[in-house]
This record gives sequence, C-alpha cells and structure tokens, in this order.
Amino acid sequence: MKICKLFFALLVAGFVSSAFTSQRAEGAMINGAITMAGGAVYDTASLATATRVNTFSDVSVMSRAGDFASFVNVGDSVTMGSPWIFMPSTATPGLWSVGGFTYDLSGSTVILQNADFLVIQGTGTISGHGFDPTPGTWNFTSQSPSADGVFSFSASDGFAGVPEGGATAAALFGIGLISIELLRRKLLTA
Repeated sequence: MKICKLFFALLVAGFVSSAFTSQRAEGAMINGAITMAGGAVYDTASLATATRVNTFSDVSVMSRAGDFASFVNVGDSVTMGSPWIFMPSTATPGLWSVGGFTYDLSGSTVILQNADFLVIQGTGTISGHGFDPTPGTWNFTSQSPSADGVFSFSASDGFAGVPEGGATAAALFGIGLISIELLRRKLLTA
C-alpha cells in the first residue's frame, strides 16, 4: 500500500512539473542555412565606388539545410528587393524571399570593398511557415561588377526556443520538496 502511495505521489509530481515546463517563452525559431546566387547590377561601373545594387537577376537557391530543406528546393527562384542601398547602411524589408520565407535586412556593414571584391555582412530577421521571427546574418560577396554576386543567409543552430527559466526553476523546486517529503515519510514509517 505504501508503494502505491509513493508511486501516486511521484506521478502527481511529474504531472505538476510538466505543466510548468511545457510552457515556452518562445516558439520554434528557424534553424538552418540557405545559399543563393545570381546577378547584381550596381550603381557604378566599379565595385570600389558602388553604394547600391540597382537590380538583381536570375537569383536562385544553390543549397539549403535545416528547416529550409522542408520548404525550399535547390534551383528555386528567389525574389530580391531592389534597390538595395548598402552604403550608407539602409534597412531593406523583404530583401529576399523564397519558398514562403522572407528576410528583412535591418542593417549591413561593408567588410571589404575595392575594384576586385565587395564583401558585405548584414543582420536582420527571417520569418515564414509559422516559425517565430529569427535573427540571422546575410552575407553578400561579388568579385566584379559584371560577374554574378553570391548571397547567403544563415541562422545559427543556437536560435532554438528554450523553456522560460522561472517556470523551470519552480518545477524543479517543487519536485525537490515533494521528494524530500516522501523520503521523510518513508524514514518515519521504517
């Protein structure tokens, strides 16, 4: 009979703790990476003096992984927002979208710019398919104003939703108190 009561008490403790720990402060964040390539027409003939991409052309998905793999195929056409002004850094809502995902660029930094190379890194938020808006980086490289630019978006695997700390601590504290009480009762009856 005592074993049944002990089992029942542990079962109740498990249900109580799961009620606290099943609540999440955040939903599902996007995890994965996607790479795109296509053409870019700049505002000047030299990469060294370019400040914006006037138009993008023939941009398509080159690779995808993680959550992107469920909704995007290699070769899918990517819709790019233009013009994209990178100097000075300008927020660009809808910088790119593909397969139901949209990336809103909040800002960018020119890492390298000369006559032969242009490397820009941006930060922003991607959303789509019921995922929570997820922060991530966007990298743009181009080797000449007449060559295709290469674009990529990546969201770190560290952007997973986590349980809210207060509820988790309360649940663990409650389980600890119940365990102490059960142990106390067992020792008193022994």
